Amino acid sequence: MNKITKEPLFSAKNLKLFTDQIDKNNPITVQVLGICSALAVTVKLKPALVMALSVVIVIAVSNVVISAIRNLIPDRIRIIVQLVVIATLVILVDQVLKAYAFDVSKQLSVFVGLIITNCIIMGRLEAFAMANKPWPSFIDGLGNGAGYGLILIIVAFFRELLGSGTLMGYPVMEKIGAYSIGYENNGMMILPPMALIVVGLIIWVQRSRNKSLIEK
Repeated sequence: MNKITKEPLFSAKNLKLFTDQIDKNNPITVQVLGICSALAVTVKLKPALVMALSVVIVIAVSNVVISAIRNLIPDRIRIIVQLVVIATLVILVDQVLKAYAFDVSKQLSVFVGLIITNCIIMGRLEAFAMANKPWPSFIDGLGNGAGYGLILIIVAFFRELLGSGTLMGYPVMEKIGAYSIGYENNGMMILPPMALIVVGLIIWVQRSRNKSLIEK
């Protein structure tokens, strides 16, 4: 009688599933999804961090929920069920932010609610969670959320540092004496088009060091 062997939770396959979404299959720089929020919430680093964490939570948990009930969902209403799950999680996240981080919640404005229509989340539910078990779906959600969040944080880091001279509100440029030698904040960095330019530079750097992405 053959024994059924279970795959370890942190196997090489699952690790690759996580890391690929951060680099080789990044939802923003490779799949070019979720660009709107990358433009809107990256003026400051703190809102970008909160937005990134919110998306990680929503996509990871919704992936698990949809994966767990995938065999019970009638095909004709699967999109509706997915939207209900995402909307429920987004409302919970939004209420928690309003209760414990109201200032950041005001800065993020409607963009937390727009997570509901984020094509990254809908894409992973439809393409992965509907066809895989809960644990791989959770890993996939974490990887995609982390890949999305990483780009937001990088963009926000440079926009806040060069546009406002601060990081997380801390006056970095002033503390290192940059203003005393003639440095001035670049006001263009806080304009939405600069976020798109920074994302473009990240895509260029990524594809320059990974030639296999050029064909995608």
